[in-house]
Amino acid sequence: MTAMLDPVEAITNAFPNAIQDVLEFRGEITLVVDSDYIVSVCRFCRDTKGLEYNFLSDVSGVDYYPQEPRFAVSYHLYSMVHNRSLRLKVYLPGDNPVVSSVTSVYPAANWSEREVYDLFGVYFTDHPDLRRILMPEGWDGHPLRKDYPLGYETVQFSFNFDEIDRHKPYARE
Repeated sequence: MTAMLDPVEAITNAFPNAIQDVLEFRGEITLVVDSDYIVSVCRFCRDTKGLEYNFLSDVSGVDYYPQEPRFAVSYHLYSMVHNRSLRLKVYLPGDNPVVSSVTSVYPAANWSEREVYDLFGVYFTDHPDLRRILMPEGWDGHPLRKDYPLGYETVQFSFNFDEIDRHKPYARE
């Protein structure tokens, strides 16, 4: 078994221009990575002896609307060899959220990236099958964006029963 490397030190030394910030909270390390380097950093994390982050457990999206950069994509890596986790995060602008797909490094990213694309509208270049996964193909918009219009139905109570009842679609004979 190879000796464990410090992931922050190893990645920062290998990619000095890629790491924008290092965050540690309750024992979890997050590296904020320049989006241009995400595929190279993931490949380095997977292939470097002492790191061996060989499992991508999740890819998730975040909408920070109205802040800029608006979107973030988080990659949750796990090393089965060393039993430790690492999060990589990239920030993307609201007007053109585009990042390279990491499916060439972690094939399991395929479905998670499609989900982020479908629900947030983040476009993954070089993705082998980027299409909607949860919403119908003809759906307009991305439902997890904070500026997406909410749909709702007014709850029917005794005081507004007649008003709500007039708008309900009943089966016609």
